Amino acid sequence: MEGWRLIAGALLAVAGIVLMLLTMAKVRERRGATGADVAVAGAISLVVLVILVGLVLLVLPAGIAWGVVVVVGGAVTVMMLAS
Repeated sequence: MEGWRLIAGALLAVAGIVLMLLTMAKVRERRGATGADVAVAGAISLVVLVILVGLVLLVLPAGIAWGVVVVVGGAVTVMMLAS
């Protein structure tokens, strides 16, 4: 496996975990949200993250893989600044 795939996958995993936690916090802040709603948001985020990391590590070409990393990193930055 190429080294850039490992680096991109690691960066995506770290940013994705932060994004997952931020998403769960946003769901928790909503009025009327239950613990089950937070758990469902976390589970969906985790599944999407695992699929994306798997695609970056195994299938996607370099340009698209790094694009996904940049988009997720940008989303984390925006959500951190907005909260």
